[in-house]
Amino acid sequence: MTSGFSIVSDGSCDLPEEIVEEKDIGIVHFLVSFDGKDYQKEGLEISLQEFYQRMTDHPGTYPMSACPSPEDFYEQFKVRAERGQDILCICISTKLSASVQSAEIAKQMLAEDYPDIRVEVVDSLCATLMQSAYVLEVCRLRDAGKTLDETLELLEPLRKSARIFFTVGDLDYIRHGGRIGKMTSVVGSRLNIKPLITLQDGEIHSSGIRRGRRKSLEGIVDLLIDYLHESHCTPDDCRILLGYSYDREEGERVRELTTTRLKEAFGSGMTEDIPLLRIGATIGVHAGPTSIGYGVIRRSDRLG
Repeated sequence: MTSGFSIVSDGSCDLPEEIVEEKDIGIVHFLVSFDGKDYQKEGLEISLQEFYQRMTDHPGTYPMSACPSPEDFYEQFKVRAERGQDILCICISTKLSASVQSAEIAKQMLAEDYPDIRVEVVDSLCATLMQSAYVLEVCRLRDAGKTLDETLELLEPLRKSARIFFTVGDLDYIRHGGRIGKMTSVVGSRLNIKPLITLQDGEIHSSGIRRGRRKSLEGIVDLLIDYLHESHCTPDDCRILLGYSYDREEGERVRELTTTRLKEAFGSGMTEDIPLLRIGATIGVHAGPTSIGYGVIRRSDRLG
């Protein structure tokens, strides 16, 4: 058996292909559909640009997503098993998807063909940017020479530290997904009210409202800074990712705002630029093309 272990994640982790290749992460893609009949694998059969362009060009269109099949997970597991590597599979929160169930079935399928290969399926209680940060911190542990058992012991404190702070420009997508009532959506649209939303422990929580897009963007920066203060840590103690859906230029502006605000709050201690990633279709179907926000998690080498 080769040294180390292999990492597989479902496509909710939203990591770009260059990082997936660099870190040797196996990705099992979610599926999306605009008509409820024809499903395409996100990132393979339909690009994110096409996905968000269709939503932007056709307001009122509400696409759907479907989790990967056990066979999809099995194919990624098999590649790693043939290398002789044990597998750590990281899935989107079970409170948001049935991806873990598919991975568990695939684990049983693999055991019949590769009985000596160990597979651990983990409910990350994360999604999108939060899961991106989680997976990358697991990669840090693997690359530092941690065993699979040593890594599993550190996953709970990692998971407890993970958050998403985001806002959306249009409440209709969240309403359509059953997260808010129809009346709230109508009133919010008329008053130009934008929600501030936190994802923690796999569940969505309201973190306030702001009137107008600019103030809502400032609001998510406030949430990030409050988190850092409450956690008694600095930006360098965390992995912070910024995600956008459709408008990259807005993402660039928010990144600049974030960098400025963090330096004001914590001094010149930031040593790394904030990566700007694209939020994938798995969450995009629920949040819409105007969602933007942060994924943050404590660095695995600075847990304390």
